[in-house]
Amino acid sequence: MGRPEMAPGQDVVSGPPIIFACSPRSGGNSDAAARAFAAGIEESGGTSTTVYLRDQKILPCKGCSACNPSGRCILRNRDDVESLFACMEAAPFVLFAAPIYFYHVPALFKGFIDRGQSRYVCLPNRDQASVPLPRRRAYVALCAGRPRGENLFKGSLLTLKYFLDVFGFSLHDPELFRSMDDPGDFMASAAALGRMRSLGREAWKQAVRHRG
Repeated sequence: MGRPEMAPGQDVVSGPPIIFACSPRSGGNSDAAARAFAAGIEESGGTSTTVYLRDQKILPCKGCSACNPSGRCILRNRDDVESLFACMEAAPFVLFAAPIYFYHVPALFKGFIDRGQSRYVCLPNRDQASVPLPRRRAYVALCAGRPRGENLFKGSLLTLKYFLDVFGFSLHDPELFRSMDDPGDFMASAAALGRMRSLGREAWKQAVRHRG
């Protein structure tokens, strides 16, 4: 996908909403959640771009600290991460839809999150997460096969909160779906589909109000 004409840290939100479908499996429940959210945006007269992380080249963070303090990751010209980060920075809002594997997000998605270190080291005040971008909303839909578990989503949500904060996003109330194990479970649930379509409509309307 193309990179928006926007340098990291520029105080401009000019791109479309970005929907990240983060499952390694095509056609699963979190993909269905992402599609329903996109449909809700369209119902409100909006448009969005969907990125399937499984189709992107994402190399894991090496923990080398070469990005400190410049923010220039040594992997930046070897994969798609910097282009994806630029799309996030230009978006009025984002959605991350992912399955839960062993009480956390899948490996490829976690690898993408870890690369956010190159943005974190550039924050003027890391303790206060002072971000040179307008505050915007981030939406999350997590699908788990397990029907119960008190801490089923806890670790993922905590990680996402601090990752998204680096890019100027505040985590909106997450949509959490249990008993979504077989690939067609989400599509078979009118309630789940309705929740995501409604969230997409709300997200677009909120962004339009904020822009106006």
